[in-house]
Amino acid sequence: MTVSSPGQRFQTQTPAWKKFLNIFIGSSWAWRISFGYLTVMLLVPIAAMLLKSTTESPANFWKIATSPIALSAYDVTFTTALIAALINGLFGTLLAWVLVRYDFPLKKLVDASVDLPFALPTAVAGLTLATVYSENGWIGSLFAPFGIKISFTRVGVGVAMTFISLSFIVRTVQPVLMELEKEVEEAAWSLGASEWQTFTRVILPPLFPAILTGVALGFSRAVGEFGSTVIISSNTPFQDLIAPILIFQRLEQYDYSGATVIGIVMLLISLVLLLAINLLQAWGRRYDKK
Repeated sequence: MTVSSPGQRFQTQTPAWKKFLNIFIGSSWAWRISFGYLTVMLLVPIAAMLLKSTTESPANFWKIATSPIALSAYDVTFTTALIAALINGLFGTLLAWVLVRYDFPLKKLVDASVDLPFALPTAVAGLTLATVYSENGWIGSLFAPFGIKISFTRVGVGVAMTFISLSFIVRTVQPVLMELEKEVEEAAWSLGASEWQTFTRVILPPLFPAILTGVALGFSRAVGEFGSTVIISSNTPFQDLIAPILIFQRLEQYDYSGATVIGIVMLLISLVLLLAINLLQAWGRRYDKK
């Protein structure tokens, strides 16, 4: 028969909340500062938004969240953002590959221009894109003869989301490409692997989690974009109205609870999609280890 010491009996009888408090008090200052900063900057605003939405009855909450104009805004926002992120996942990876593996004139200038969407104010980006892609613009005039209108349409919203999210994919994939050893590819070639086999079986597996991370970051950035899309789109309901602009319109009408309801729905949809991307990342890492 094993007799437990008084200290062991005290540990087994200590409530869970006291254990958490002891861990928090006895932890390092770095952990406490990080937890406090996370609470102030993230948890408290989310909690305030959730509390604000409780002012609406469940029936009214559902009515606002599933209104036709809100459903249309969700579709335009998330579908267009996902398409923009996937497009950048392909071309952003290609651009990162060119910047890492090739030398060409003005390479440093091209590399620095990738960070332009980070530094450029979104309103300036929207104004520039709306001008360039208008029917009289440099690029829009090329599509106008075919009856394709870009600015002030849903296509223009996609262009703006693609522009502001490109940097995330390139800067996420580029460091991983720089760390890949060229000797591994040469070993695959010496064993008779083709260029396609080398890419799919040697290069892509370690690169896949980074691509998914970049796509997730780009998608998140595109979903929350407001400054550029409000200029390049016509903001017409059931056409190119996105959810952030719908929230702003609700706020202009002093409908704070309605704006909060739409914001919560956006938050929940974003969390579900990001969770799915994280699961894909975990699957990619397991595939890489194999």
